Amino acid sequence: MLALSGCAATSPPQSQAMRPVSEYVKPEATYPIDIYDPIEGFNRGMYRFNFYFDKYLFLPVTNTYETVTPDFVEKRISNFLANIRQLTTLANCLLQLKPEQTMDTVGRIMINTTFGIGGLWDPATALGVRQHKEDFGQTLGHYGVGNGPYLVLPLFGPSNLRDTTGLVTDTAAFNMLDPLNFEDNEALGMVYVGLSAVDARHRVKFRYFETGSPFEYELVRLLYSKYRQLEIEK
Repeated sequence: MLALSGCAATSPPQSQAMRPVSEYVKPEATYPIDIYDPIEGFNRGMYRFNFYFDKYLFLPVTNTYETVTPDFVEKRISNFLANIRQLTTLANCLLQLKPEQTMDTVGRIMINTTFGIGGLWDPATALGVRQHKEDFGQTLGHYGVGNGPYLVLPLFGPSNLRDTTGLVTDTAAFNMLDPLNFEDNEALGMVYVGLSAVDARHRVKFRYFETGSPFEYELVRLLYSKYRQLEIEK
């Protein structure tokens, strides 16, 4: 849900904030934020787990990274990782038979890998080459696969059955491709995974239980579902 800045004081979640909105409406009523969520109890527990993980581990690590790393270096790291992720986008543009997006992505990879020195800089954007983001969850949705039940994944956050399948598939394909030769250098692989996670959290501004809504769980669930729908339809 997925940028996830300094760690503002975050109060522990109150039980009222985690109560389902269905408790406040009549059983026969419909409400626009209702999303198919058959294991809501588990998902709410995982949402709470992610809150504590984020507050006591992930955000402190991210804040330390932001403090000790110069902005210039942070930007180079973000650019490099974004360039690597374009390989996943390229594969899914091809699977979705999107020629324009495919050509844009090929162009970005070639320009940024060469003139951008391995992706550390992003001259492709300055040249007007559009950036696209595609994953296998979007590919499945493109071909009519429904969301399936809503899921809250440990550490990853909001998802659904289709997008979780896509995440697993994209990860497996990336590991098989092994563009950075992780197989021969496990330490490099661990650094890549760690930097990717911290960079992703660094770029996400969301903070648990700071939305001001007593129904934050439902709000996040709705926003995620609508966002993914828009990503598939674009």
